[in-house]
Amino acid sequence: MKKLHLCAAVLLSLAVPTLQAATPGDSVLLIHGGAGVVRSEMTPADEVAVRAVLELALRKGHEQLAAGKPALDAVTAAITVLEDDPHFNAGKGAVFTHDGRNELDSSLMDGATLKAGAVAGVHTVKNPVLLARAVMEKSEHVMMVGDGAEIFAKEQGIEQVDPAYFRTEKRWQQLQQALKEEAAGQAHADLETAKHFGTVGAVALDRQGHLAAGTSTGGMTNKRYGRVGDSPIIGAGTYANADCAVSGTGWGEFYIRAAAAHDICARMAYLKETPQQAGEAVINQIIPKLGGDGGAIVLGADGSLATPFNTEGMYRGWIGSDGVPHVALYSDEKLPSHPPAGAKP
Repeated sequence: MKKLHLCAAVLLSLAVPTLQAATPGDSVLLIHGGAGVVRSEMTPADEVAVRAVLELALRKGHEQLAAGKPALDAVTAAITVLEDDPHFNAGKGAVFTHDGRNELDSSLMDGATLKAGAVAGVHTVKNPVLLARAVMEKSEHVMMVGDGAEIFAKEQGIEQVDPAYFRTEKRWQQLQQALKEEAAGQAHADLETAKHFGTVGAVALDRQGHLAAGTSTGGMTNKRYGRVGDSPIIGAGTYANADCAVSGTGWGEFYIRAAAAHDICARMAYLKETPQQAGEAVINQIIPKLGGDGGAIVLGADGSLATPFNTEGMYRGWIGSDGVPHVALYSDEKLPSHPPAGAKP
């Protein structure tokens, strides 16, 4: 009988695969602080400050990955740092609407589960990316907007602030300039001015091989009529699945029309393009052909990455498992490539 039980146990062990613990792999975090950077508008002090904040965001996100946390935690941590800094058009540095208000949008997507959360048109949420995550994890919905999103934030204990928190003199003066241009009859002056302002985003690959993406923005200077851009729209400004993660920055109307973030991932899946090839095709060919401009960050499941953009500059950076941050601001700055898994050094 003992032999029969032993044989049965052996057969059962062969029939049911043994679950193996995930082998820790390379982790990567890639961020952007917005395309449309104009060198002539940057002071030396601005450059130093922006580079420092980009590095801080990378380090904070890397802390999560190094601790074995999921990619979504790294994305959230990095974007929170950028939302808290007035150099970027997100959170504290959000631009003003035509009516002199700050309207904030954000979204997150978990590539492993295809779960997503987004918010648009919020006025008192200190870190919209945290509210987007709450929508994803604490509700049955994907997107909440305006007053409803504010009520949900209060219910979930998400930190809210007086709207005056978001006011910065630089953004206020940008609105005044846009209003003057508009009054002088310069067509689409608000759009042309706003295209230089920095939406923020992050994409990450964790040690388990899972991807995530997130984006946060204050929208466009002088926008009105409840306008919402691509940043909180899954598939337009943000997208992640098992093979690809994307966050966009640019003229949102064109990213929506092109379903830009999803299109990049679709090209990688169906055309077997690399992040560089897919990103270049959508950001530097399709978007400009429609009349828009901007950039994106793209990360593949093998750790390969790309930062395509068609403006003078884009705040960007990445950090790998070694914990060394790499940042760049302008188009003539070379950002080192992260080698795909298995690539020879």
